[in-house]
Amino acid sequence: MTRVPINQGELANQGMQERLEMSTAEIGLAVRTTNCLEERGIFTVSDLLHCTREDLLQISNFGEKTLDEVYKSLEKIGFNRPPRNVPR
Repeated sequence: MTRVPINQGELANQGMQERLEMSTAEIGLAVRTTNCLEERGIFTVSDLLHCTREDLLQISNFGEKTLDEVYKSLEKIGFNRPPRNVPR
């Protein structure tokens, strides 16, 4: 136990902020994938989360397999894959 009470909400927000500030190279992406993202000005997890699926697929040499790699890396650090619209 600490001498100063710790606000668990603040702690969670701090952890979230740290994850958002991680570089794309830090989340376990292949060098090629990181290079593709950085050529488009996507350097951090926050930048990456602001991109839509379509934005990412418009990047040269960035296909479904690379997109899947990105989603898996994001899931490992606590960000879930966005749901896909499935026709009924």
